[in-house]
Amino acid sequence: MASTITDVAYRPALSAPIGMDVVDFAELRARGRRRGIDLSSPQRPDFHHLIHVHPDSAPLPHTVDFTRYVVPAGGWLWVRPGQVHQYGAGPEGPWAVATGDIVIWRPGFVPDDPPDTAGPVVPAGPHARSVDLARRHLVAEYADVGTMPLEAHNKALRMLLTVLLLRLAHAAPPETAGGGTAGDGPFPRFRAAVERDFTRTHRVADYAAALGYSVRTLTRAVHAATGTTAKAYLDARIVLEAKRLLVHTDRTAADVARHLGFADPSDFGAFFRRHDGRTPLEFRAAARGTA
Repeated sequence: MASTITDVAYRPALSAPIGMDVVDFAELRARGRRRGIDLSSPQRPDFHHLIHVHPDSAPLPHTVDFTRYVVPAGGWLWVRPGQVHQYGAGPEGPWAVATGDIVIWRPGFVPDDPPDTAGPVVPAGPHARSVDLARRHLVAEYADVGTMPLEAHNKALRMLLTVLLLRLAHAAPPETAGGGTAGDGPFPRFRAAVERDFTRTHRVADYAAALGYSVRTLTRAVHAATGTTAKAYLDARIVLEAKRLLVHTDRTAADVARHLGFADPSDFGAFFRRHDGRTPLEFRAAARGTA
C-alpha cells in the first residue's frame, strides 16, 4: 500500500512569534518524533519551507513533487505551501546526519516569496557573504526574544526575512529562474486563482472573467512569466495534483477524477493520457515500481 500524504499545519514553537519559526535540522527531527510524523513520508505543509544546508554539512537529498534534488553544502531550497515533499529515509541516511536550518512561515507573513528557481540556490562570491549575513541576522533576532516588545520583534523579523529573500533572489543564477513573478498583476493573480479553483473549473475563460481580464491579456501575461500558455499552465497544475494523488494515496482513478472536477472518469483518463502518455493506473504502477 502506498504512503498517504500527511497534511501538515503550521504549529509554531511556544517561544516563536505568530507566523514564523526558525528550526535547525536536529530540532525538526525531534519535533517529528514528538508529533509522530515520519519525515521520510510524503508531507504537504500549508506553509513555506526555506531549507538551508550549512557550509560544513554533507549534501541533503530532498524530493519535491517527484523531483529529487540534492542541496549542496551552503545551498538553499524553497518548498512552497501545498507542494508534496520528502526528506531522506533511514537512521544513517543523509537527513539523519546533515546540519542546517529551516525557516518556516505562514503565507502572508512577508509580502514577497523566495526566488522561484528550478532547484537549489547556491550563493557564490559576494552574494554568499551577503546572504549569510542576512541569515545570521535573522537567526539572531529570532532568538532574541524579550529585549523588545513582541510587536517590534515581529516587525523586525518580517523585515529581516524580506532582506534574506531579496538577497537570495539576486544570488540565483538567471538560468535557474522558474519564471515566478511576485506582487500583483495578471500572472500572480491567475496563479493564485488556479491554486484556489483548479478542481472547480478547467477553463481559462472562467479565470479571465473572474479576474477581470480578457483571455488574450491573461495568456500574454502567463507566457511572459512562464514561457507557456495559460491553458498549458492550468493543465500542468491539474496533472501535478493527479500524480500526487495517484502515487501517494490509494484513491481509485474515478475518485481522483471526481476530486479534480471531472464529471466523467473517462474524460479524466483521456486528459491524463494526453499529457503524460499513460493512463492514470499505468502511471501509478510505473511510479510505484509495480508495473
